[in-house]
Amino acid sequence: MHCHDSTTPVEQLRAALQANGITLPSLGTDLPTFASAYAVPPLVTLGNCNEATARALTAALRKAVGA
Repeated sequence: MHCHDSTTPVEQLRAALQANGITLPSLGTDLPTFASAYAVPPLVTLGNCNEATARALTAALRKAVGA
């Protein structure tokens, strides 16, 4: 997976979440897959969040699809 701009998928996701008032403190690149010798893109770690953040994320996703 290659980005066509100067930001990484993690940075893009963080910005999109922040635009919806959501912060996932553990959001980042999964270091074991980042350091892997295999030619696959690293995984994105979404991490843990509290219930309020999970509700806000659910609401933002539902709003995005018009549900």
